[in-house]
Amino acid sequence: MACSEVCKEVELKQEQEEACTKDGTIDWHGQPAIKAKSGQWTAGIIILLNQGLATLAFFGVGVNLVLFLTRVLGQNNADAANNVSKWTGTVYIFSLVGAFLSDSYWGRYKTCAIFQVIFVIGLVSLSLSSYLFLIKPKGCGDEETKCGSHSGFEIALFYLSIYLVALGNGGYQPNIATFGADQFDKNDLKEGHSKVAFFSYFYLALNLGSLFSNTILGYFEDEGMWALGFWVSSGSALAALVLFLAGTTRYRHFKPSGNPLSRFSQVLVAATKKCNIDMPLDADSLFDVDRNDSSINGNRKILHTNEFKFLDKAAYISTRDIDDQKKGIYTPWRLCPVTQVEEVKCILRLLPIWLCTIIYSVVFTQMASLFVEQGAAMKVIVLNFRIPPASMSSFDILSVALFIFLYRRILDPLVSQLRKKSSRGLTELQRMGIGLIIAILAMVSAGIVECYRLKYANKDCIHCEGSSSLSIFWQVPQYAFIGASEVFMYVGQLEFFNAQTPDGLKSFGSALCMTSISLGNYVSSLLVTMVMKISTEDHMPGWIPGNLNKGHLDRFYFLLAGLTTIDLVVYIACARWYKCIKLEGKGDENDDERGSFNKV
Repeated sequence: MACSEVCKEVELKQEQEEACTKDGTIDWHGQPAIKAKSGQWTAGIIILLNQGLATLAFFGVGVNLVLFLTRVLGQNNADAANNVSKWTGTVYIFSLVGAFLSDSYWGRYKTCAIFQVIFVIGLVSLSLSSYLFLIKPKGCGDEETKCGSHSGFEIALFYLSIYLVALGNGGYQPNIATFGADQFDKNDLKEGHSKVAFFSYFYLALNLGSLFSNTILGYFEDEGMWALGFWVSSGSALAALVLFLAGTTRYRHFKPSGNPLSRFSQVLVAATKKCNIDMPLDADSLFDVDRNDSSINGNRKILHTNEFKFLDKAAYISTRDIDDQKKGIYTPWRLCPVTQVEEVKCILRLLPIWLCTIIYSVVFTQMASLFVEQGAAMKVIVLNFRIPPASMSSFDILSVALFIFLYRRILDPLVSQLRKKSSRGLTELQRMGIGLIIAILAMVSAGIVECYRLKYANKDCIHCEGSSSLSIFWQVPQYAFIGASEVFMYVGQLEFFNAQTPDGLKSFGSALCMTSISLGNYVSSLLVTMVMKISTEDHMPGWIPGNLNKGHLDRFYFLLAGLTTIDLVVYIACARWYKCIKLEGKGDENDDERGSFNKV
């Protein structure tokens, strides 16, 4: 009878363990998350819809902000472009702030909720200020009707509003992708597959929201209906916030891990203090703690690796450390656990991969700048309808949707069948490499189109919009190539940084993706400046003059193709060198395969 009771207790305990997630997530009440009652696609779909609505709201402002500054506020093209660049850069800077607060103190749910509230406040303020103060006389702001002058207070209110939008979206964006991934238990085989699929659908939701903004809202705003466009954005952001809050009890959460800057500093200081110590060959003698120890806040332990051995000295137990332990003294600035040391190693290993993505972002940013200028100089009238050059980005979004479907439903299963040792498809690093190859094809395609555009262009034109007889639809291949490359590069990048960052730095991993795009904008601007300075010597018009028919934009595209090729070679070297994070528990071997570039 006693034996039967013991067996029942053991079975009950096993059932309870099976019912809970194995990755350490908790529910709204702080208890271990129960699989059947939390997370999975119920929470995932709510987050995908939230992302689509929030993206629609953000790009409803951002897509035509430069036109608002010139038509409504009366700024010249140079000042307007500069102000938009500052605003865009600020969005990505705020992404680091949001990631820091999320990983350190607030957690991802609270951070997303707070910054979405700020986002809504900024949009409502922008809508009110535009309707009440800026759009005067009523109906101004289109191509024909100029708006009147504005007071300093009205201008200040406008800038306060758009920077609240930047703060809200910037702080929210890197956390929502990671929070969505948190809803799937990586240690569960079925949920692990769903987690990988989530990133593809997340990027699709982002692009679908952007598609509506670039087409419908962009049309309304281009026609001077600015207040209507901003109110639609406000309503979309409010709907996203309400939807997000409605799923509160369903979400899974990771506990914030405290300030990562102090943890990183402790490792560097402790290793420096012991720089003259000879390390033992046996890594088992290094200091470590249990998972439940407060120093790692319940996060999964990271196993020791052999790279950056200097940092291992921070975990070496010296005679002084032994004496301190006998006295009950623990000084984290002299002795750090292996998991804390490995956190620093993880970030150091990620940096070369991250740096290689910046050149890709330079290519990506051309879609919003030089592609549009190139399109404006082509034949834009088709069947008596004028095609706005900026609307060609719709082909990029359609390409993203198509290639996500092709990859998820055809390519990934096909590659999985060809693998002998694993049921997985291409690894994240391999997909990012494919993205770079497709980006090279995009630049070559754009360069070839520009060669033919120049061949059929009127080089003596004064106002050169539509000066070439080559149809703007010849740009479709380069937009399609960019869209395809995004599916492999940016989706792979999101998955890679989420999988390879420690549990306490997941939002920081997503923020790295956003800062890559930001730095791509800055590098692109620097590159254009350098090219123009060199190519305009001896009174030459340069590669990218105001009149593209007198320049050589094709050479700039081919230059980017060359730089991306060099970047690809460097990336392959870095990817082959990269060693994956090794977490304690199940799935270590699988994780190692997912991140590997050399997987056969």
